[in-house]
Amino acid sequence: MQKMEMHILEILTDDARTSVGQIAAMLGLSEDAVQAAIAGLEEQRIILKYPALINWEKVDVEEVEALIEVRVTPERDHGFDAIAEQIYRFEEVRNVYLMSGGYDLLVMLKSSSLKKLALFVAQKLSTIDGVLSTATHFVLKRYKSEGVILDEKTEDRRLKVSP
Repeated sequence: MQKMEMHILEILTDDARTSVGQIAAMLGLSEDAVQAAIAGLEEQRIILKYPALINWEKVDVEEVEALIEVRVTPERDHGFDAIAEQIYRFEEVRNVYLMSGGYDLLVMLKSSSLKKLALFVAQKLSTIDGVLSTATHFVLKRYKSEGVILDEKTEDRRLKVSP
């Protein structure tokens, strides 16, 4: 990967709303060169999506988020990949990671209710061949996400007046 492409990826990771013109000015390149580089990165599936980071606690939406540790028996000739694929195909699942340590896969998901999440684990996840056990952890509150502090306190910078 070229140095220019790495710089573009870093800029877009920091703020996906950065325009092609702004990136071009930051890197001292033409807009056409930046646009072509971004198109190439999208075509290679290096850039997959331009997400917004939202503090859902400030929005009136009831959602349950969970992290599920999954222990599995790897399949012959496929290892963990075949089971991971079965899991990530479910609509509720947001992320699936192969992990080291006491469990094999970490599954992150969101659901509109605790009951739906419990049914997902009981009826979909735990019934997959090769899944040995699950341990579900619920997200109670987010403090920081994607490097951003979600509920940063604003400091009063006024001088204190004493009587």
